[in-house]
Amino acid sequence: MNAVPRARPAHPVIETRVLSKVYSAGTEAEVAALKGVDLKIEHGEFVAIMGPSGSGKSTLMNLIGCLDTPTSGTYLCDGVDVATLDAEERAVLRRDKIGFVFQGFNLLSRMSAQDNVAMPLSYARVPPAERKRRAPRKRLRRWVWANACSIVPANSPAASSSAWRSRAP
Repeated sequence: MNAVPRARPAHPVIETRVLSKVYSAGTEAEVAALKGVDLKIEHGEFVAIMGPSGSGKSTLMNLIGCLDTPTSGTYLCDGVDVATLDAEERAVLRRDKIGFVFQGFNLLSRMSAQDNVAMPLSYARVPPAERKRRAPRKRLRRWVWANACSIVPANSPAASSSAWRSRAP
């Protein structure tokens, strides 16, 4: 069987050009939290945003997540200029295109690891059977074994170590 290569998308998933954020502009309390960031993330890439405290990591993530707006510069998400979207369109973009793993991990202890992974799909109105298919328990356990070197209780992320929670997909 001959595999047909998939066409590469014409634009990056995320692209910023000279992106900046200034808080309290024009006052004594003015803070330039982000200065002229150029970033390009292509389809299929895994990226970590790292840096010392105060370097603008959270500000950049808030801008990429459409939780805040830049003072200047351009942010394209999947080829769409986010500045052209209204509040409802930004909410749809967040729902359909953006996902975060928070520092506190925010896993719900009353849900299994599988259900925690599948939960965001419910916001996109993916039917329950399809959510289960996309986050199969066997695959989760295999991933955890390979990445956390421990077997995780399938129904209790709260009982798991913080190291496992940080690695949970």
